[in-house]
Amino acid sequence: MSLLERVGEHVRENRSGMFVDLVFAMAWVTLVSVVFAVLPPAPQWAYYLAMASGIVAYYGFFWSLEALRAEES
Repeated sequence: MSLLERVGEHVRENRSGMFVDLVFAMAWVTLVSVVFAVLPPAPQWAYYLAMASGIVAYYGFFWSLEALRAEES
């Protein structure tokens, strides 16, 4: 199996998850960009810290969804 075929198979198997990841990332970057555009000038490190906190937000959000689904079952 070629590399291209393996990548295609991986994308087919994880399509919905990859789409959700992309939407979350786009929403987070948009939110942080809007907040920093509206607020008074902030240090560049604060902007980068807010962007990086998206990683924690991502795992926290999906962990809480998983916990909620487990609780309902």
